[in-house]
Amino acid sequence: MSEPEFAPLRTERLTLRPLRAEDAPALHRLINDWEVVRWLSRVPFPYSRELADEWIASTHKRLAEGSAWHLAIVGQDGDTEVLVGCVGLTREPDTRRAELGYWVGRRFWGHGVAAEAAGRLARWGLANLDLDSIFAHALEENGRSGAVLRRIGLRETGKGEVPFLARGARLPVTLFEGGREDLTAPVPLPEPFVAEPPPPDAKPMLLVAACALVDPDGRVLLARRPEGKPMAGLWEFPGGKLDPGETPEQALIRELKEELDIDVSAACLAPFTFASHDAGRFHLLMPLYLCRRWEGTVTAREGQALAWVKPQKLSDYAMPPADRPLVALLRDFL
Repeated sequence: MSEPEFAPLRTERLTLRPLRAEDAPALHRLINDWEVVRWLSRVPFPYSRELADEWIASTHKRLAEGSAWHLAIVGQDGDTEVLVGCVGLTREPDTRRAELGYWVGRRFWGHGVAAEAAGRLARWGLANLDLDSIFAHALEENGRSGAVLRRIGLRETGKGEVPFLARGARLPVTLFEGGREDLTAPVPLPEPFVAEPPPPDAKPMLLVAACALVDPDGRVLLARRPEGKPMAGLWEFPGGKLDPGETPEQALIRELKEELDIDVSAACLAPFTFASHDAGRFHLLMPLYLCRRWEGTVTAREGQALAWVKPQKLSDYAMPPADRPLVALLRDFL
């Protein structure tokens, strides 16, 4: 049984990777423990050794399908890899949500492993899968698990009942959910972009320049915000904030070189339209330029995914609120 293709996710202390056939004995030892299983809704007890083999094989199948990402949580003891537990995301069919689940072997409790692993996978999912939110549940009597979910940024959304296989009953649970605004870093508050002191109730103004690069086939380039940035996982037009003293054209020339390794002249940047968006703590003003000529090959230099998209397909991509109104204008123009 070959391990599916998946680049391991790393934290300061842990690695999250696909389970392997050779993990089965250690997995069985850790999870065949009533003190672990009693908190898990879908795991039977006793947990047989054969079931460990079957479950590992099923995780490979679901990872290949893109329906679930169940990963081993491993640490290091010197040069030896140690299985600590498991963490997983399961896509909810026909939605942009996924369920988060995790468990940690009893001997590793009390060291922050669950929050470290669950937070890493949740942020990865929002940044790399077509998801808008992560949801989870915790048994009401399991205060530690509820604390883990709150710690990684999920919000309590209500109460419910879930069948717990090992206990043979439906039990009360607390429901949690969170999106990008909860699990990723907030946008830094900009300095007011004004020449005079603003009124006390004025919002800071953030000026951002964006560019719709159009290739010879009429396709538009979108870039996906990578994990670790605000609104990770959403698609946007390349560009960025203006540095002090920059014009929008100068900012785009700099940003397109830094982000995509292409050279653009100001003469090739055509002002097209702009977005004016209330972002809550500040107001965003974003001029959008069109560009059909540049030097060099478009290359993702900051780890972002790129997509060349036909204008009529732009609305299929999840975008930040400021970018979305620009799609119809571009589609009609191109």
